[in-house]
Amino acid sequence: MSAAREFEDRIRDLAPHVLGALVRRYGHFDAAEDAVQEALLAASVQWPEQGLPDNPRAWLITVASRRLTDQFRSDEARRNRETNIVAADRPEDLHAPAVDEQPSNDDDTLTLLFLCCHPALTAPSQVSLTLRAVGGLTTDQISRAFLVPETTMAQRISRAKQTVRKSGARFAMPTADERADRLEAVLHVLYLIFNEGYTATSGSDLQRTDLTAEAIRLSRILFRILPDDGEVGGLLALMLLTDARRPARTGDDGSLVPLAEQDRSLWDAAAIAEGVYIVSDVLSRAPVGPYQIQAAIAAVHDEAATAEETDWQQISELYKVLARISPGPMITLNRAVAVAMVEGPQAGLELLATLDDDQRMATHHRLGAVRAHLYEMAGDTVTAIEHYRTAARRTTSTPEQRYLQDRAERLAAAD
Repeated sequence: MSAAREFEDRIRDLAPHVLGALVRRYGHFDAAEDAVQEALLAASVQWPEQGLPDNPRAWLITVASRRLTDQFRSDEARRNRETNIVAADRPEDLHAPAVDEQPSNDDDTLTLLFLCCHPALTAPSQVSLTLRAVGGLTTDQISRAFLVPETTMAQRISRAKQTVRKSGARFAMPTADERADRLEAVLHVLYLIFNEGYTATSGSDLQRTDLTAEAIRLSRILFRILPDDGEVGGLLALMLLTDARRPARTGDDGSLVPLAEQDRSLWDAAAIAEGVYIVSDVLSRAPVGPYQIQAAIAAVHDEAATAEETDWQQISELYKVLARISPGPMITLNRAVAVAMVEGPQAGLELLATLDDDQRMATHHRLGAVRAHLYEMAGDTVTAIEHYRTAARRTTSTPEQRYLQDRAERLAAAD
C-alpha cells in the first residue's frame, strides 16, 4: 500500500470520530461537517509531506474547531453563541489534543449513520450525506462516483444538512422505538452504496471499487458495534461474498463477464471464507432476515467449484423464502433465473410475466436481459435477440450495453 493511500485510509477512519467530537461540543451538524471536511482536506495535503502527527485525531479536531470558531465569529447573527465559543480554549500546537469532553469511539460512527439516514431525507440524500459525513469522501469524489456535476452534488448535500437541521435532530442515538426502523434505513443506504459500486448504473466502467470498498468498510464498523444483529452481519457477509467475484467480472478490455463464464480461480478465497463464516454464524443465532438469505444464496454460488456444480435447487428454495419475507420485483427477477435452472426456462418466463404490470420494472433493462436469457435457454433465438437489443437500448451502463449487444449479434450470426 502506498503512503498516500495509507494516509487517505487513516483520514477516512478518523472522519466520523472527529465530526462526532465537534457536534457533541458545538452542535450545528451542518456547520461542523463543513469544518471537518476542511480539516480532512488540510490533512490530505499536509500529512503526506510532513508526516503523521503524534495524535492525528486531536490534530483534526483542533483544525476543524478553528475553522468552526472562525465561521461563528464572522456570523453576526450568532453573536450570542460567539461569546461562549470564543471563551473555549484554542490550542496553538496542532499536535496537542483539542478539548474533547467525551472520548470518541465507534459509537460516534453509529450515531452519525443514524443521523445521516434520518427519515426526513430521501434515499439519494441519505447516500450522499453518509459518504460525506461518515465516509470522509469529498464532494468532488462523491459527484464523480455518481456521474453528476460537483455543483449538483454540493447542492444535494447542502439541502440534506439543512433538512437534518430543520428537523431538530440531535447528535444522539434514536430512541429504542425509532432504532429498528432507522437501522433498516442505515442498512439500505449501505446496500445502495455497495450496489452502485459493484454495478455502476451508468458510465464507461462496470465497477467503482471506491464505493464497494467504502460500503464494506462502514459495514464492518457497524457489525463491530452491533455483533448480535443478524441483518448487520448478513449484509456484511453478502457484500464480502459478492465482492469476492469482482476480479473475474471484467475482461482485460473492461467488458462484462457473466457469472457462468467467470474464471473462478480469480475469486477472492479469503473474502469467501469470511463471508461464509459470518452468514453461517448469524443464521445460527439470530432471527432470519432478507440480507442473511441473500448472503446464503451468494455463498451457494461462491462455494460451487464450477458453474455446472451450482446447487440451483437450494438457491431456488432460498429465493422462495426470500420472496415470502421480503417480496419485491428484483427478488422476483432473480428468482426467475433460479426457477428456470431447476424447472426449465418456461417456468422462469411465467414468473417474469408477473412483472409486466409493475411500472418499476416494465422498462427496466434487467427485465429485458433476463427474459432474453431465458428465451435463449428455450431455443427461441429470434425472441431472445429482440429482448437483448431492447435491454441494450435501455441501459446507461456502457459495459452492460456492449455485453447485451454482443449477445444479440452472436445469436444472429449463429441463427
